[in-house]
Amino acid sequence: MSNDSQGSVKGEAATMVSPSGPASSQGPPLSPSTTSKTPELPDELVQAGWSKCWSRRENRPYYFNRFTNQSLWEVPVLGQHDVISDPLGLNAAPAEGGDGNLGNGQRKRRSSEEQGAGPNSFKRVKVEPSTPISPSTPGVKPWSSAPEDKQAQPATPTTQSPAPAPAPYRPAVVYWDLDVQTNAVIREHPPAHHLPPHPEIELQRAQLVTKLRQHYHELCHQREGIDPPRESFNRWLLERKVIDKGQDPLLPSDCEPVISPSMFREVMNDIPIRLSRIKYKEEARKLLFRYAEAAKKMIDSRNASPESRKVVKWNAEDTMSWLRRDHSASKEDYMDRLEHLRQQCGPHVAAVAKDSVEGICSKIYQLSSEYSRRLRQTHLSLLPDPPPETCASPPPSRLVYCYPVRLAMPSPPLPRVELHFENDVACLRFRGEMVKVNRGHFSKLELLYRYSCIDDPRFEKFLSRVWCLLKRYQVMFGSGANEGTGLQGALPVAVFETLNRQFGVSFECFASPLNCYFKQFCSAFPDTDGFFGSRGPFLSFCPVSGSFEANPPFCEELMDAMVTHFEDLLNQSSEPLSFIVFVPEWRDPVTPALTRMEGSRFLRHQMNVPAYEHEYRSGSQHLCKRDEMYYRAVHGTAVLFLQNEAGFAKWGPTPERLAELTAAYRPALTRSSSLSSPGPAPAGERDSAPKASDRTQSVASPGGHDNNNNSSSSSSSSSSPQDKMAAV
Repeated sequence: MSNDSQGSVKGEAATMVSPSGPASSQGPPLSPSTTSKTPELPDELVQAGWSKCWSRRENRPYYFNRFTNQSLWEVPVLGQHDVISDPLGLNAAPAEGGDGNLGNGQRKRRSSEEQGAGPNSFKRVKVEPSTPISPSTPGVKPWSSAPEDKQAQPATPTTQSPAPAPAPYRPAVVYWDLDVQTNAVIREHPPAHHLPPHPEIELQRAQLVTKLRQHYHELCHQREGIDPPRESFNRWLLERKVIDKGQDPLLPSDCEPVISPSMFREVMNDIPIRLSRIKYKEEARKLLFRYAEAAKKMIDSRNASPESRKVVKWNAEDTMSWLRRDHSASKEDYMDRLEHLRQQCGPHVAAVAKDSVEGICSKIYQLSSEYSRRLRQTHLSLLPDPPPETCASPPPSRLVYCYPVRLAMPSPPLPRVELHFENDVACLRFRGEMVKVNRGHFSKLELLYRYSCIDDPRFEKFLSRVWCLLKRYQVMFGSGANEGTGLQGALPVAVFETLNRQFGVSFECFASPLNCYFKQFCSAFPDTDGFFGSRGPFLSFCPVSGSFEANPPFCEELMDAMVTHFEDLLNQSSEPLSFIVFVPEWRDPVTPALTRMEGSRFLRHQMNVPAYEHEYRSGSQHLCKRDEMYYRAVHGTAVLFLQNEAGFAKWGPTPERLAELTAAYRPALTRSSSLSSPGPAPAGERDSAPKASDRTQSVASPGGHDNNNNSSSSSSSSSSPQDKMAAV
């Protein structure tokens, strides 16, 4: 269909039917950019995505499917033809009253094509790409899901057909269900003013973030003589983006306060040395000696008060004297002595290190702001037109079903990205930089792109946008072994199926195109993820009604902001609204977000799943092997149901529903022999004496992220968050 005809589609889609009756006194929710005309199609066709539109070129009506981007002149017949499984319409029955050789798969013809070929007329040849841009032709279902899809096609179609597409790839196991339609209703909003993604900019952003990580590592070594706390940079990115008002999607540039509480707390926890979980007596003895020696050395080399010098030096020398004369102490004796030394010396050591650590946090933020400014200038130079001025417009009051993020600025021509396959791994290369994803998730990205993208019907920009998406998450994760995988941990498929079947859940509040189960979700990066179904960051997403699953990143600042957002949404809406929240059950000490939810007036029920009795999907599911997909949770999980009155009446946690959810959480018997925790971290990476002030958050899926509930592992399910984040 021509670009002009498709342009008319956007402005004249039909009215959608509310899944649960009228969403408000204003009438049922509409699809985005709709007219107020009465629907002229049966409800079945409207729910299947069909709408009646008007072609200004042909001056007559036609029918458009917003799910498949299919256009027909004739009234569609439900069930006759599926453009995904049968793109050529070879299995479709003839439409009533139409040509017997054409079914609902016929394309919309121009008037010039319907006229006879005159002596001066010529036929415009459609240019096809010389090489396929993806392993399956756009419009063709990447894998069949029903026996009917395997039926043989007619040998000879009535019209000339293009060359046959390569055999579609069928994943052995599918970890998502993209057929679930949303019940989330929002107020229609204008397109977002993010700059469209570009591989050149993404490559430069990756280089600058890597450089920023190196600066952080060098500052910690030069100023404090320690390695950066594990994953602390990733948690800094998450914590900063909660309050950042800057324009870069990844690098913070406009935050208040400048000094990050998360980074400051984690670096201070490792001063003067990083403590580790101890198993044997000799290790405890060495750790106590190292702490006393480091504290004495630090207080001598810093500008400390005489009182602080006196207290620290006396306690350190007393500890060393005790170690020299007492060789019969047990492990518990050494650990008690270490705890006493920390209590006596800790405040004085923190006082002399405070200015230096604040300098580290401030320097990293200043570099991030400078890199963000530099990136934006380069990005604007690649765009043909300057970005439009953002003007404050009154919020529209029309209710619509949620839809993916749309960018106000058109995407410029994108450079070529090469694609090849190594066994079951898709490799995308741009300027020598390669990113990888397994073929199953690559096919999933194809489907999400087909469902959500409206400006690239021929998939000409698909590979470039996939490369940008994979590179963005690769940069956010970090380059260390298993680093950042907790950002993408996901609930088991059986749990998602139960949530959808029993509680009407059709939306994930924290996910990404790589780990989402539904095709509607919120994620951290609207500019790259919007083409694949993202509704934008959850803290900017304001639903009026619907049933949602929330599995937030394990960052205390983000979880606290999430609870505030829940309370505001539930207070403002009188329509059915439900949030089922999955958070780690940390009790020693307890997280503020969990305390607030347990005291909320919207809490309808809370269930706790014990540690080691449930499982999660790996955060690297788009790359890992099948036998590494699941692992046992090393800490308990609290499941909280936050619902308003209407949501409780519709999706309330009844005993029957809760019993099925509990059963869905049990590990599958076929995997029980291979399921295990990722294993304890090395001794130097875990804290032996956790305190409330020493809390270090585990990282999980980014606001980007949703499904993650076990970013780390340790040997005890009752230990503090710092103990639990130490290993992956």
